[in-house]
Amino acid sequence: MKKMILAAAATIVMASPAFAGDPAIGKTKSATCAACHGANGISAIPMYPNLAGQKEAYIAKQLRDFKSGARKDPVMAPMAMAIADEDIEHVAAYFASLKP
Repeated sequence: MKKMILAAAATIVMASPAFAGDPAIGKTKSATCAACHGANGISAIPMYPNLAGQKEAYIAKQLRDFKSGARKDPVMAPMAMAIADEDIEHVAAYFASLKP
């Protein structure tokens, strides 16, 4: 029972707008993303994923994992390293706000 309550509380906290990034800031911080993921988050290159409409928490986690080395990719690792920690949430919010 305690685990269920803790899981519910964690879900509410993580979904809270207080933890959400600002899409307007994210748009300015994501200019280099457009080269591979498209100007509107829709990639024209088959090997790169679309980011438009992707879940904000998922994008933020992937960027953090690329940055830490927990997820490895020779292209994304240096790209993620260039994003300041405080801007990851903003970039994620921007792509999540776009229509897929």
